[in-house]
Amino acid sequence: MGPSNDPSSPLILVPVTAEDAARRTRRIRAGLGIGAALVIIVAAVIYKRSVDPIHAQESYDAGVRLLKIARYNQAILSFDRAVALRADFADAYLLRGKAYVGEAKTDRAIRDFSKVIELRPNDPNALLERGSAYLELKDFQRAIEDSNRALALDPKLGAALNLRGVAIRTMGDPRKALEDFKRAVELAPSEDNYYQRGATYQMIGEHRLAIADFDRVIEFKPDEAPGYFARAESRRAIGDERGAKADHLRGRILDGR
Repeated sequence: MGPSNDPSSPLILVPVTAEDAARRTRRIRAGLGIGAALVIIVAAVIYKRSVDPIHAQESYDAGVRLLKIARYNQAILSFDRAVALRADFADAYLLRGKAYVGEAKTDRAIRDFSKVIELRPNDPNALLERGSAYLELKDFQRAIEDSNRALALDPKLGAALNLRGVAIRTMGDPRKALEDFKRAVELAPSEDNYYQRGATYQMIGEHRLAIADFDRVIEFKPDEAPGYFARAESRRAIGDERGAKADHLRGRILDGR
């Protein structure tokens, strides 16, 4: 005889065993445990995201201090931590690249400068740094290409003209390089721009113009030897032996020789 369909019939309760109750309790506890774990994980991720930029900045600041006192290897370690915490930290890549240059690890420096260019394609300074590193490796064509890209972003960037001029001159075309140095001096009359223009005048035999530029170099840095040595060479070339000897002696005194 089957079960009655009479709604007035009494309900038959299925007994729940102790094992069923324990299983149900375990499921509830497991669900609560998973939920709690998820809450903890989410909270940890949120916390990490909130503090990582702070720790990255702290590591970056430490790297800056170490770089200023030429402790390049330790600076690199600080910048390593900064970029590990913030993968898009362009300034940390830039300064780590400079620290690599200080350690003569030019290939690594170029990788860092390239990363900065990837992150900030409109930053001419990163292009200048990479171009200078290429120049160090005697990859003159790439140095010129980076100079050109920097000048496309900022046509009045004297440092880019200086860099391109050095690369062109080293490749054997001082007269073409001279145009870049002339423009660099106009835009940024700095000690190095005068020195590079003077050295180029000297190379093509324009010694009086070279002397005038080395005069300016010495005005900028009267206690450094290179300007005196360079001016001595051009003074000797025009027959001013007395002036050449005086400059050479002054250079030797400053150079400690």
